[in-house]
Amino acid sequence: MELRHLKYFLAVADTRNFTQAAARCHVAQSALSQQIARLEKDVGAPLFNRTSRSVRLTAAGELLEPLARRILSDVDNAQAALDALAGLHRGRLRLGLVQTMAVSFDMVEVAAEYRARYPGIDLRVSNAPSSRMAAAVLAGTLDVAVAGLGAGEVPEGLDHRMLGSAPLVAVVPREHALAGREAIDLAELPDSHPLIQFARGSGLRRQVEAAFARAGVEAGRHFEVGQIHDMIRLAVRGVGVTVVPRSTVVGPGSLLGLDTADDLPRGARMLRLTDDEAVHHICVVYDGARLAPAGAAFLDVLDRHATHRSV
Repeated sequence: MELRHLKYFLAVADTRNFTQAAARCHVAQSALSQQIARLEKDVGAPLFNRTSRSVRLTAAGELLEPLARRILSDVDNAQAALDALAGLHRGRLRLGLVQTMAVSFDMVEVAAEYRARYPGIDLRVSNAPSSRMAAAVLAGTLDVAVAGLGAGEVPEGLDHRMLGSAPLVAVVPREHALAGREAIDLAELPDSHPLIQFARGSGLRRQVEAAFARAGVEAGRHFEVGQIHDMIRLAVRGVGVTVVPRSTVVGPGSLLGLDTADDLPRGARMLRLTDDEAVHHICVVYDGARLAPAGAAFLDVLDRHATHRSV
């Protein structure tokens, strides 16, 4: 079994198409098919079910896929560790970054300092729901993820450090029946405005649904939006109401860049929730046993910002 065979295998697994996989790998389709056949011979089982219309993983293929990704990731990490012997002049950091910050420092500043200190590191930042990013770290396709997870939500096998937390708040348009209140119980929200929810699988989505469950009510009519910034803006414009971390509305690194809730446009209001358990947690997750030097250096920069802001 050769590493290039695993790369070809994953290209087909990702594209479900031999022609597209060959193009991705910059080889002829016939050559790729031959190498896949050789890999299947080494494995002792077919890896794909092929028809004229589709390509699907077999049971053996589904078993091999996560293992192949982990093997190739370990090879990349080994190369990054060797590169680090030269003083982190080369390497790669695949960073997952949640949209919903709940920390007292600005993650943009963290990334900027890291880039300034280690300009030779290839920094790749992606956004996804927290559970998906944690799974990617576990699978080895991300090195580090800053995720909206509490300590009890981090998957087994990963290390984590809690970075901060922020209370959940409701953002309502000015004409909302509760706009004049300072604090509300989620059970008081009428159905006159739909609830603007974040994507399924996100830490925020789970925390909001848990808060409604504690209030003894269902979220009611709602629709999903993939960007926190848009959720807040839609609520401000009167499309609905939304429940988000306070830190996304006001304070350092807030998505709207507001200093106080009084600065919300169009007369919109930010209302405190009476549920003290309605809190959004942020942590950084990583696999300490497989963390490359580029990832360890990022954690050091992150720790300096977290420590500086907490004193």
